[in-house]
Amino acid sequence: MDRKIVGKRPTFRPARKGPNFYWIMILLALILAGIWVLLNIERGQIKSPFEPTPTPTRVTESYLMEAQAYIDAGKLDDPSNTTLSDDVPPINDAIEAYQEALERNPDNAQAWAELARIQAYSSSMLRNDTDRMKRLEEAMESADKSVELAPDESTNHAIRAFVLDWYAFNSLLSDEQSQEYLIEAEREATRAFQLDPENALALAFYAEILADQQKWLQAEKYASQAVALDPNSMDTHRVFGYVLETLGQYNSAIQQYQRAAEITPNLTFLYVRIGQNFREGIRDPARALEYFEKAANIDKQLGVENPVPYLEIARTYSQEGQFFTASLNAEEALALDPTRAHTYGQFGLIYRRARNYEGALPLLKCAVRGCTAEENEMGAVDVEGLPLTNLRIAYYYLEYGTNLAFLSRPHENYCQEAFSVLQEVRAAYPDDPILMDIVEDSEGICRRLEGGFSPEATTTPEVTLTPEPEQMTTEQSP
Repeated sequence: MDRKIVGKRPTFRPARKGPNFYWIMILLALILAGIWVLLNIERGQIKSPFEPTPTPTRVTESYLMEAQAYIDAGKLDDPSNTTLSDDVPPINDAIEAYQEALERNPDNAQAWAELARIQAYSSSMLRNDTDRMKRLEEAMESADKSVELAPDESTNHAIRAFVLDWYAFNSLLSDEQSQEYLIEAEREATRAFQLDPENALALAFYAEILADQQKWLQAEKYASQAVALDPNSMDTHRVFGYVLETLGQYNSAIQQYQRAAEITPNLTFLYVRIGQNFREGIRDPARALEYFEKAANIDKQLGVENPVPYLEIARTYSQEGQFFTASLNAEEALALDPTRAHTYGQFGLIYRRARNYEGALPLLKCAVRGCTAEENEMGAVDVEGLPLTNLRIAYYYLEYGTNLAFLSRPHENYCQEAFSVLQEVRAAYPDDPILMDIVEDSEGICRRLEGGFSPEATTTPEVTLTPEPEQMTTEQSP
């Protein structure tokens, strides 16, 4: 039966929808936005995301790793740093690497603490006490920031104690100021120890401060514990060496310093310390000179103009009676920093030991009273004299006053200046029997001259010196 199909015809695919007005508007907007972006890129108003950045972005951790590499190389502070451009400052040393890391992450308390530690150690490589004091003040600022950010972190307090301890022994501070900083250092070290009694760094720096306070038994106990807890730390071995040195155990001290130098082989103050122990403790000047010369060579390779190794070499030759060689090395030290009053004092002491009293006089004057470039026969620059702030500098004053008295003659009388200098020593240290004996002997020379006696047949009083200022500023303590 034939039927006609009526109604809508069947379809076998989805029916097409008509154009959507809203989608058309969205696509038009995107096209217009793209055109606008392209036009602005061409005009330079928008930078392409595919263009390389002028300075590659670095993460904080990479700067911290770079800082550690510089520490291993001994480049704590590169004195020849220059800026390559306004946009790309160079990073040539550990301090700058830490500073760059903190520029990107200023809340990293550990990085602030490590920066403070390296700043303190780098102060031993600077040329004079003024620069050292400035660097240690920078270290204290960094340490303060680390404690502020992480007040319950033992290591941060330990490093702050370490910085305070080294700052306390800068020769520009008075004895009273030194004691104040040392007391504060002890408080910080105690806090670090209380927060973590098993922290090797806290134990080591606490031991260092105890040794400076002449609490030697406690110092030895904590220093040995620190080495046992962290035998691969330069700091623990350095401190243990220092503690043993204060106890007079020079062979053991040398071994600890040598181990510290093996861990961080390019820190020159370690070699200076080893040399001092060989010279003063073991009485082996040849081995002492070996280590002083090694320190000088490393400084030269690093571009560090540090006069301390040359002064130690000069002092060693002077003790051996080789005054000509001693003078050559003192001149080398003076060439590195002709404005440093301590260097003139050391040079003057060498001349005194060589019985070249006329040559010693202008050098000691520069150290004590200062001198102009015209008066300065060695450096041809102005030198600011050292104020009598502590016992170490008092020996320069004593040598200068003694030298003035001994060279006085009826026709060339220096006694007025001699009395003035010696009276300053008397006023500052009236209860020191060694100083007062020498003051009285030197004043006696001038009194005899005033009474009509010539001092020509009088032998100059020899001063038995305590450790000299250059030794003390090599690290932090007498």
